[in-house]
Amino acid sequence: MLVLLPPSEGKAAGETGPTLDLGSLSLPGLNAAREAVLEELVGLCAADETKAQEVLGLSQGLRGEIAKNAGLRTAGTRPAGEIYTGVLYDALGLASLDARARRLAEESLLVFSGLWGAVRIGDRIPSYRCSMGVKLPALGALGAYWRAPMAEVLPAAAGEGLVLDLRSAAYATAWKPKGEVAGRTATVRVLQSKIVDGVEKRSVVSHFNKATKGRLVRDLLTAGLRPKDPAELVAALRELGYAVEAEAPAKGGKAWGLDVIVTEL
Repeated sequence: MLVLLPPSEGKAAGETGPTLDLGSLSLPGLNAAREAVLEELVGLCAADETKAQEVLGLSQGLRGEIAKNAGLRTAGTRPAGEIYTGVLYDALGLASLDARARRLAEESLLVFSGLWGAVRIGDRIPSYRCSMGVKLPALGALGAYWRAPMAEVLPAAAGEGLVLDLRSAAYATAWKPKGEVAGRTATVRVLQSKIVDGVEKRSVVSHFNKATKGRLVRDLLTAGLRPKDPAELVAALRELGYAVEAEAPAKGGKAWGLDVIVTEL
């Protein structure tokens, strides 16, 4: 099982850990692309704060993130699972997983990133600010930039089991499973259900979406479940108490669509 996650906008500080070693990161086939993004991002932020603020789409209150980016090569690092914070990661609760669930998390979780492409939760990275929606002056839009390197590396990382895609739209642009891999991929949408004047209404609500995705992954990990394909995933989630509506693709080589229906957090 491979679980594709978005990162978080907010990130914990790297603090005093060892400095970045690109060679230690998972998916080494991405390292040349990682180095190119890192080089441009550090150079941009060190040279021109005003331009960097515009390129990164930062508010004045987040201008301090520019200096953080300028110092990425010498900043302290922490495991990515500790760097990423926010609603999804709070619900996932990596720090409180037992040893078995933690091992499964380290094997199966892959966090997408505008700077690193994708990392495992045990990979040591510094805190940074660079979303997949950023368009760097020399490299262009990062979502498009990462497509070729990802296409080379991720099919092998996906192995032969389920690919559970929980990414947001911006991060999904960097890699779209194709062919045989797509056929065992499930994308998940979380819908909040409300009864209004006796009629059910469903909507996508960001907080519900993120929290439910984090909780869903945690429940799979703590139960030690490794569904092999989307049909097994649907069965597993229903056993765990989730209300799931599944749409199998009309033809091969297409991902399944799963709706998880929630009424409260």
